[in-house]
Amino acid sequence: MSSTSAVDGGSTTAPGPSDPSFDARIAEQWYQPRIPRAVLKELMKRDDAAGLRNFVPWFVLLIASGALAAFTWGTWWAVPAFFVYGTIYSSSDARWHELSHGTPFKTRWINDAFYHLSSFMTIREGYWWRWSHARHHTHTYFQTRDPEIQVTRPTQVLPIIADFLGLVGCTLEIKKIVRHAFGRVDAATDAFLPASEKPKMIWSCRIYLAVVIGTIALAIALHSFLPLMFVWTPRFYGGWLHQLLGLTQHAGLAVNVKDHRLNTRTVHTNFVFRFLYLNMNYHLEHHLLPMVPFHALPRLHEAIKDQLPPAYPSVYAAYREMLPALWKQRTDPTHVIERSIPAA
Repeated sequence: MSSTSAVDGGSTTAPGPSDPSFDARIAEQWYQPRIPRAVLKELMKRDDAAGLRNFVPWFVLLIASGALAAFTWGTWWAVPAFFVYGTIYSSSDARWHELSHGTPFKTRWINDAFYHLSSFMTIREGYWWRWSHARHHTHTYFQTRDPEIQVTRPTQVLPIIADFLGLVGCTLEIKKIVRHAFGRVDAATDAFLPASEKPKMIWSCRIYLAVVIGTIALAIALHSFLPLMFVWTPRFYGGWLHQLLGLTQHAGLAVNVKDHRLNTRTVHTNFVFRFLYLNMNYHLEHHLLPMVPFHALPRLHEAIKDQLPPAYPSVYAAYREMLPALWKQRTDPTHVIERSIPAA
């Protein structure tokens, strides 16, 4: 999961034409950690209760913070109130991502319901992104093939900064949703989206637009911008945390390598961030074994950490290494952050 688009809403390289033989070779050659089959089977168990222990409190906090923000509308208290609401709302991006793998819940309809809700909230049409994200996992950080490369080479600084306000990624997603709602599908989408999914994607985009237009109509009828503060706009004024954490996933690391240990980070962080980010700070573990649910990622980390580069002790530590590397990649796109891999 990146935080912007071509992906995840920002500057990226579009995927190239589909090549099944290439896909098969890449899938065969990726590094896989050593882990006992029984341990992996236990970690991969899907559990409705474990999923609901995160999603129910998240939903309650979303509603409660939204109600508080509405109550403070027209006062200066609305600024911090909507900041909190927008931050919680924008964590729907982490939920969209994990739900796209179908792992948070054992019951499929619960997973699908939350998936399409969070996809709408985070401005990512569900059918398109489910297939786009599958390609991201197949070709992680392979230039011209991974549709979710968040930071291009050479580095462009302004789009990274602008996406703390969603100005690049969310804008691109809205344009794409509008195009698809009118049935205009480009070649890049045809490269990974099955033909059977295309009508579903188009109608999904039309529903998205209908909801947004209805919200705009309500705002006009009430002579108030308040309704618009709850739908899509939180991704602009409240997306800072998603961008802050999302950049730690891959930025500055090696490209075109078949070992996730070289192109993906794990970063330790606090309980609040882990709750909102759905444990995606264990991003290396997620890429190595994407069918392990979010709630089991800390246990997976403990099981295989001796085979991985050291996890970053904090978000600050990751940025302390990443920012100088990104700055250097402005003029030297071949520069990468080298990660030390434990001996076999």
